[in-house]
Amino acid sequence: MANQNENKKQKQNQNQNQKENQKQNKKDDFSLKETNPNISAGRVISGDRLPTAFDLVEKMHFLFARIVKAKDLIQASDSDSDTCNPYVEVKLGTSMGTTRIMDNTSSPEWNQVFCFAKERFQGSVLEIVVMDKDKAADTESSDAFIGRVAFGVSDVPMRVPPDSPLAPQWYKLEDKNGVKLVHGELMVSVWMGTQADEAFPDAWHSDAAPPIPANNGTQHIAYTSSKVYISPRLWYLRVNVIQGQDLFLRNNNNNKNNGNSEIFIQAVLGNLALRSSPLKISSNPIWNEDLMFVAAEPFDESLLISIEHGINNKHESLGNCVVPLKDVEKRIDATPPACMWYNLQKKPKDEEENQSTFAGRLNVRISLDGGYHVLDEATHYTSDLRPSSKYLCNPGIGVLELGILSASGLSPMKKENRTDAYCVAKYGPKWVRTRTIVDSFSPKWNEQYTWEVYDPCTVITIVVFDNAHLQQVHNGGENAEAAVDRRIGKVRIRLSTLETGRIYTHSYPLINLHAHGATKMGEIQLAVRFSSPSLLNVLQTYARPLLPRMHYRSPLSIFQVDNLRNQAAAITTLRLRRAEPPLSKEVVEYMLDVRANVWSMRRGRAQFYRIVGLLNALIFVCKKFDEIRSWKNSVWTTISYIVIVLVIVFPGVILPSTFFFLLLVGIWGYRTRPRYPSHMDMKLSHADTATSEELEEEFDPFPSKFSGDNLKKRYDRLRGISGRVLAVMGDLATQGERVQSLVSWRDPRATALFVILCLVATIVTYLIPFRYLVFIFVSYLLRPPRLHFDMPALPQNFLRRMPANSDAML
Repeated sequence: MANQNENKKQKQNQNQNQKENQKQNKKDDFSLKETNPNISAGRVISGDRLPTAFDLVEKMHFLFARIVKAKDLIQASDSDSDTCNPYVEVKLGTSMGTTRIMDNTSSPEWNQVFCFAKERFQGSVLEIVVMDKDKAADTESSDAFIGRVAFGVSDVPMRVPPDSPLAPQWYKLEDKNGVKLVHGELMVSVWMGTQADEAFPDAWHSDAAPPIPANNGTQHIAYTSSKVYISPRLWYLRVNVIQGQDLFLRNNNNNKNNGNSEIFIQAVLGNLALRSSPLKISSNPIWNEDLMFVAAEPFDESLLISIEHGINNKHESLGNCVVPLKDVEKRIDATPPACMWYNLQKKPKDEEENQSTFAGRLNVRISLDGGYHVLDEATHYTSDLRPSSKYLCNPGIGVLELGILSASGLSPMKKENRTDAYCVAKYGPKWVRTRTIVDSFSPKWNEQYTWEVYDPCTVITIVVFDNAHLQQVHNGGENAEAAVDRRIGKVRIRLSTLETGRIYTHSYPLINLHAHGATKMGEIQLAVRFSSPSLLNVLQTYARPLLPRMHYRSPLSIFQVDNLRNQAAAITTLRLRRAEPPLSKEVVEYMLDVRANVWSMRRGRAQFYRIVGLLNALIFVCKKFDEIRSWKNSVWTTISYIVIVLVIVFPGVILPSTFFFLLLVGIWGYRTRPRYPSHMDMKLSHADTATSEELEEEFDPFPSKFSGDNLKKRYDRLRGISGRVLAVMGDLATQGERVQSLVSWRDPRATALFVILCLVATIVTYLIPFRYLVFIFVSYLLRPPRLHFDMPALPQNFLRRMPANSDAML
């Protein structure tokens, strides 16, 4: 009883949470909104467009201060050392940034840039203070003052690119009273600029400064600055194992269990090992099997090929060889590479480590296939379709420009009721990451990026994340692996839906789907423009195959494509994690949709209704034809009959009429064409109707973390759904097999009748013109209801009696 009551309470709580989520979803506005940002795109000056690379974002003004170096600094602390440990504090109002500490020097060099947003100016004086770090002290308050330099904000010069950088100057240090010091000078340059300044990406930003100062003032800059990443160029590595020869099978004949033993090839590249199909033990085995890997440039790894023998996981190596990838042949077409014989070596257990013995030979074809495109994204919304080899790549057809303006109404992502948001965009091999705006629910990035476009039928992905690594930096890197950048929302834009040269400025909803439901996390404002110098080049791409030729001449299986995509995603994740700042694993996997193929009840229901939506037109036509056939409206039935008869009499108008009808439909649809780019749709994804149990199952890792009754219920439900799918598949197979059995003589009487009917039909169709046969068929089909029969037609009865392979199913 207690368990039943607990289960009832849990169900009630789930229902309440579901109702609350549904109410919340109804309140939120998930539509796409057009915006009018203050951007310079499209404005004309003297007949020309403004010559700026930042015309899709709002211009933001910043105060830049470059701290280059100092000289003749005098020790200000009480220590016995003759040198000091200087660092610089740059203050503007309540905003303050610090340089790194230089140990034991009187002439330090920093060469660091500090950037203060004009919108957040809280003072009129920029103060640059040189401090002496007291290593023995625990607090910054005990650091000694060396000198300072002050600048009035109103006197700072304005610099506009493409002007050259402002030259730094030496300034005498002052004491706290403004008196010039005898010793100590600081080289500084201060200017006003915009986000187009070349010092902007690597500078310390006041709006990205964390509220908790780090021990090293610039340690967090790498985690907040904007960066561009490039994915590694990936190739398919094909290892075609042909046969082995003269294998050394020592003591195998004396082993009693060798009857169950197997021999197979194992190839290892990096952390991945693939095996061939097992064969019976032989000194000259033959496989002729392909093992496929994904390799990344530069090819500094080696492929380890070994022959193993044993039972299940208990196996030992008979010999191996090492093949450096830089020596492997590269091919760009379907021409098979040359066969190579590799000598296998084995290190005996009884001898020294440096000695090895000959263990046989292995015949292998190894090639780096550059004619394929290595898929690392989902096939339906990939951003790049070019082959791996540069020699096969077509020239670009245009340029894609993306202006990441701002976000609004972001939800708090941390326990401290704050959000540190940054944005990641990916198109092709180029990834961009904006700077992190700390502690803001309405961050303003105003950063613009460009990509070269090679195919318009591609998709750009933009995702907003919450930076979880800043707190780890302040804690000295403790639990850095535990920090996870949580996703806020995703936007996808297909380039083929954009008009050439038009600027799309819209506010996209940020929808986050999690185990508790789908919620709106805010909105992001983007400006997108696809430009192409030649419309003919764009139109020519529609006549080319979507993928490179090798995908059609030597196609890969579905299993190989999925396996290789997982390999490519893992390699890309490892490479981008080695950058500074790194793109974390969860960021790359979410951008590449690594879990797109995981079972989801919500996604299955959405796909089903997508198919139903496609069949709505056919269903509508069938319903109307049934109404005409049943004479619900005698006028429409009569008109339809006359039209069909005219078509039969004049069959030459069928195709022209069909194309003319499609022409009218296309012209009529132009006035209702979509004006906005596509965006994440809640109703299409069925995210608003998914239950908490379905979402919990969707976000369950693989293998499942659940056990007991919960897992049993899910398994039973999946069995029920799969049973219905199998029933539909069985019905389709049965109908097809019944049609095949008409001439297979499995039912000799039925096949004899069918052959006789075919003979009669041959004579009738030869003697009677085709138009008369169609006229008779249409007249019979559209006969009045009084002439209809209640029983199924003769051909339908005959077909249903045909045998099928379902009789032989266990």
